[in-house]
Amino acid sequence: MTEIIEPPVVDLEALRASIRAEYAAVAAEPDRGFHFHTGYRLAAILGYSQEWIERLPRGAVVSMAGTGNPFAFGQLAPGDRVVDCGSGAGADALIAARLVGRTGHVIGVDMTAEMLRAARANAAEAGLANVEFREGLLEALPIETGWADVVISNGVLNLVPDKAAAIAEMYRVLRPGGRLQAADIVLERPVSASSKQDVSLWTGCIAGGVLADELVALFSAAGFADVEIVPGGDVFAGAPQQSSAADFGTRGAGIRAHR
Repeated sequence: MTEIIEPPVVDLEALRASIRAEYAAVAAEPDRGFHFHTGYRLAAILGYSQEWIERLPRGAVVSMAGTGNPFAFGQLAPGDRVVDCGSGAGADALIAARLVGRTGHVIGVDMTAEMLRAARANAAEAGLANVEFREGLLEALPIETGWADVVISNGVLNLVPDKAAAIAEMYRVLRPGGRLQAADIVLERPVSASSKQDVSLWTGCIAGGVLADELVALFSAAGFADVEIVPGGDVFAGAPQQSSAADFGTRGAGIRAHR
């Protein structure tokens, strides 16, 4: 049996401040160049439908960041209620809002003020009234228990030290029978305890990664059923800034599960 990993010892406030600063920069200066891909290039790498991308406001696309395509792991239906954990500038939430239609509803949750402002402006530009964005943490989602049919997330869980708490929240907000379809990263080689105290390795999408079997164990322990890790590709190669992600065998991955 895989042992459930304990949250690493890290300065939580310093980590959150660094993450907010990094993604505030993505919102304000999307062309700066980061250790991860962004924008239209990222959308093409991750296989997003060109039709979906063309219908988004430019501001939602250029500040898009992620490690996969959560829509590749299950279809959204008209009337679905969706929570986007770590919604950023709103690209995935706005795509979801179009897919669920006027009878559905989407709530995006993010902790970075600049991203929330951008997402709200992008929703207004898109003319979508069935999507809203709330400030909050994955470990304490500002969502009613059992509200959601589907929870999506894209490249955010690895940034959370207490993954068990965040995953428990994803489980809580889902209705019985609801499903999770997320994209994140998995590691082929574990990160040392000392490296997990390095905030720069967290913002570099390395220190917060875990092995695939550890990720399955975390979701299973929260109560999720039929947990499946869908192997993805190297989503860091060729990014504008050099990344040490390859040193740990960091790969994109999909996560499918049911409540």
